[in-house]
Amino acid sequence: MRIAAAAVFCGSRPGVDPAFMQAARELGMGLAQAGITLVYGGGNVGLMGSVADGAISRNGAVYGVIPTFLRDREVMHHGVMDLEVTETMHERKTRMFARADVFLILPGGLGTFDELMEIMTWRQLGLHDKPILIVDIAGWSRFVVAAVDAAIAQGFASPTARDLFEVVPDVAAALSRLSEGATPATPGEVERL
Repeated sequence: MRIAAAAVFCGSRPGVDPAFMQAARELGMGLAQAGITLVYGGGNVGLMGSVADGAISRNGAVYGVIPTFLRDREVMHHGVMDLEVTETMHERKTRMFARADVFLILPGGLGTFDELMEIMTWRQLGLHDKPILIVDIAGWSRFVVAAVDAAIAQGFASPTARDLFEVVPDVAAALSRLSEGATPATPGEVERL
């Protein structure tokens, strides 16, 4: 499968570890160098701004989607030439989903958790089979994965929920998976943290 566009879900804040911002910038640069369009939330702040800046610094294609009410709060990125303004958050996520061949999850807060859970749920329901890669910068993903494991252990999710996503240790590993076509992992191949 040829990856033409990758949606990146990530924080609109920088986080406390400088590794988060650096990883976001490296991911943007890597996507641009691979000829993969960055699809992201359209903001100029936090990890969102950093991933876009990275792609722009390497003349990469960037498609941003931002809802009207967040245009000022997330400081719409004026360096992005292909920027769509939507009326709602749901419309934003729908547009990002439609443009992406794969989803890359970087550190973030409640908005990032929402985007990840929704895209995993859609995959579980058979609405898509696009790969979902959680990029484990500085160990941040262990808490997200622990929540999924807890839902499985408590009988609220099937053990196959772990097959909906793949955890990769860093940006280099994520870019390597994309160069391979990021075909979905088969059961047993998904890294267990």
